[in-house]
Amino acid sequence: MAVSAVVNVAADGATTNGGEAPLPAPSLEDAPAVELEGSALPPSTPPTPVRDVIIIGSGPAAHTAAIYAARAERQPLMFEGMLAAGVAAGGQLTTTTEVENFPGFPGGLSGPDLTDRFRAHSIAAGTEIITETVSAVDLAVRPFKVSTEWGGTYFAHSLIIATGATARRLDIPGTGETGPEAYWQQGVSACAVCDGAAPTFRDKPLAVIGGGDTAMEEALFLAKYGSSVTVVHRRDELRASKVMQRRALAHPKIRVAYSAGVAAAKGDGSLLKTIVLKDLKSGATTEQPCNGLFFAVGHVPNTTFLGGQVTLDADGYILTKPGTTRTSVDGVFAAGDVQDKQWRQAVTAAGSGCMAAMELEHFMATLGEQPEEEPVQELPVQSEATLHTLAPAHGH
Repeated sequence: MAVSAVVNVAADGATTNGGEAPLPAPSLEDAPAVELEGSALPPSTPPTPVRDVIIIGSGPAAHTAAIYAARAERQPLMFEGMLAAGVAAGGQLTTTTEVENFPGFPGGLSGPDLTDRFRAHSIAAGTEIITETVSAVDLAVRPFKVSTEWGGTYFAHSLIIATGATARRLDIPGTGETGPEAYWQQGVSACAVCDGAAPTFRDKPLAVIGGGDTAMEEALFLAKYGSSVTVVHRRDELRASKVMQRRALAHPKIRVAYSAGVAAAKGDGSLLKTIVLKDLKSGATTEQPCNGLFFAVGHVPNTTFLGGQVTLDADGYILTKPGTTRTSVDGVFAAGDVQDKQWRQAVTAAGSGCMAAMELEHFMATLGEQPEEEPVQELPVQSEATLHTLAPAHGH
């Protein structure tokens, strides 16, 4: 059974009766009008009802959590965001042209199509979705307070944070999404594992921008499919671990362009065909064939709105207790890429969304448990002498 409550909220969002069970709100008929310079102001609006759970996010983790929570009759409320972190509702999948590794779709489908299906499933299960971006949360109060960029205020007994992580992209001419030379998702990507096996990259020259472990991993992955892979790194030395460097440098298809950057990406108007490499020391440029350019310069977890109220790691990802989705704040759960810097796949995000919803159910069951009070037994009034005879011989 869902835990329900009503909270009277003051102007600053705090409960008005000190955390005790809320007092019944007076009816509108009983509320007196306030006179101000001859005009009557209407009574204040009633407080927002407290939800069992609010889900923040709109990718596979968020929607899986919503479906499970809705099936458990938690009536979840989801904030899918309005271009949150510059990405459409649905998250990073909306920037992927073709998804071929999500179970159930052997012929593949586009990222936006997949996220549309997620959304439709959540709504069919009973999720309420609001297209607003959450700007702040207050985890110091119970129930938790959620504020949106458009001024909305909502309350919930628990939160599931599934806001994902946004891939860092460099501002390089030709790698954008608009304009005559715009090859984002037309040869330019930020996820080699997601896109690298596509037919358009098979037996073609490819390039990776970066110098860390992620760049080495993506170069090794792309080497399975491309004819060659150029790792473009701005420094004289790679930042990757020694073991990853050895693996990449030993591969016959991989070469490293040190102290170099990509000055431009060029194509035929529909697909990427070449990149312009710039020597950062001499300034000299060379154009080389390239049908796939992959950014591997890290991700930015979307956790700023949390205001440091949950424990994060050094890179800003939410830390969860090992093997769970529980955060440092009881009742707050994290799922998907916002707490996963290693795998970053739609299917793993969906799995963690399921975990969050099931752990939410355990939390809500505990939240709803109230200790039974022992009935008060009325005893006849007795004399002090009689009470002394009834007292135990020892204090313990």
